[in-house]
Amino acid sequence: MSEGTIYQAFRNHAEQRPDKVLFDIPGGESITYGQTRQKVEAIAANLVSDGVSPGDRVAMQVEKSPEAIALYLATLQIGGIFLPLNTAYTGAEMDYFIDDAAPKVLVCDPSAAAEHAHRSGLVVETLGTQQDGTLLRETQPHTAVYEAQPEDPAAILYTSGTTGRSKGAVLTHYNLASNCQALLETWHYTAEDTLIHALPIFHIHGLFVAANMTLASGASMYWLAKFDAEAILDLLPSATVLMGVPTFYTRLLKNPRLNREICSGMRLFVSGSAPLLAVGHEAFEERTGHAILERYGMTETGMNTTNPYLSDADSGGGPRKPGTVGKPFPGVEVRVVSRQNGKEVEQGEVGIVEVRGPNVFSGYWNMPEKTAAEFREDGFFITGDLGRIDEDGYLCIVGRDKDLIISGGYNVYPKEIEEILDDHPAVQESAVVGVPHPDFGETVLAAVVLKEAADPDESLTEELEEHVSQQLARFKQPRAYRFIAALPRNVMGKVQKAQLRQQYAEVFAAEAG
Repeated sequence: MSEGTIYQAFRNHAEQRPDKVLFDIPGGESITYGQTRQKVEAIAANLVSDGVSPGDRVAMQVEKSPEAIALYLATLQIGGIFLPLNTAYTGAEMDYFIDDAAPKVLVCDPSAAAEHAHRSGLVVETLGTQQDGTLLRETQPHTAVYEAQPEDPAAILYTSGTTGRSKGAVLTHYNLASNCQALLETWHYTAEDTLIHALPIFHIHGLFVAANMTLASGASMYWLAKFDAEAILDLLPSATVLMGVPTFYTRLLKNPRLNREICSGMRLFVSGSAPLLAVGHEAFEERTGHAILERYGMTETGMNTTNPYLSDADSGGGPRKPGTVGKPFPGVEVRVVSRQNGKEVEQGEVGIVEVRGPNVFSGYWNMPEKTAAEFREDGFFITGDLGRIDEDGYLCIVGRDKDLIISGGYNVYPKEIEEILDDHPAVQESAVVGVPHPDFGETVLAAVVLKEAADPDESLTEELEEHVSQQLARFKQPRAYRFIAALPRNVMGKVQKAQLRQQYAEVFAAEAG
């Protein structure tokens, strides 16, 4: 995309190829770029009539629909700042976001309008999934386009808020456009692609990766309201790209229809938002002949690194390595520094991952002190992720800094233990957390999900203890195991370790006496 903003790129495609399909809804209609532009301009007119001016926030908490993407584009068209909110947020959570961001307009589901009637100084519009809602009332189109500057805010995305207060990351038009351009180039994404879009659109992955790439390149996408393994398998023969989270791939692997033939027309499977286990990589490649491409990004930065698109057999490529998230995108710099002194560590050593580039957000909304604390003097953003650079220059994420366990003065990295546990034939997956301990300050607890045939009896605990003790020093070995049906995850598949720490905080309390 040579255009300066995501909206401009979309508009150019809508003018040049108005009949090109943008949304292909399985079992439903197809919606073209031209039709989407008409919808965008109608929504823009209604937002302007609601008093939205450049710089005003437009909040959205609605179910996924093509019209929701039109709302996003309309907000950009008139210079507003788009604020997508998770549909699972409760009234109390919404109070916080609305108080913090002070949007001019809130767009909600028609069924939720009454819940927001008490809010003063806020225009409440509605938008449903059946082309219904007050936002779609008929009006003369608004065709004027606000000439956004690169540094102008385009969106605010709130961090997941698993610990502490959720923060609003302000992303500029340049953040979005530059990161999108890097993605298009690196993953060879063009107008000839057809994406299977089954992600939510209130998150950076579904909106600023999958949707932005499609809008900016003039591609098409199969538009699914949510993940549906059977629907995706039906679409694979006529699609070229699937972007998903690890649970997409583990669920597809459970379906006997997944094979090489059904994937023969696909050129790219992308996974992100949470780590994909090595066993998942291997099983998928064996079944389909495709190596999943894993990448690394976050709310504040968009996408930072990626495994290679091209393989060794192609020029300039390399292998896609399970357990790594590859090398930086063009224009992005990544380094790993010491937790103690902020200096770069040696290759292979674990430290804090820091990022610098045009993709990095401008700051946290209304939190200048927090913003200043998260940046180094040379402009690098402190991600809070722990990682290391391997012998091939690939970044490996080993966890969050807040998940680091310090037991008896020793640093313990949960991922190292999780990988060993996950190698055990009875284990489906695991999550390792630090819990309070009277002697060590905190110690290691493993929450384990077993495969269906496994029996969580005392002998299995002893077997896991033996399995781990052969490979890890004593201070790294779990002092307690808890067998659970499933790991707690958020909508993007990330394990909620804060919930596990809270749940098992009293396991060693009896030893304190």
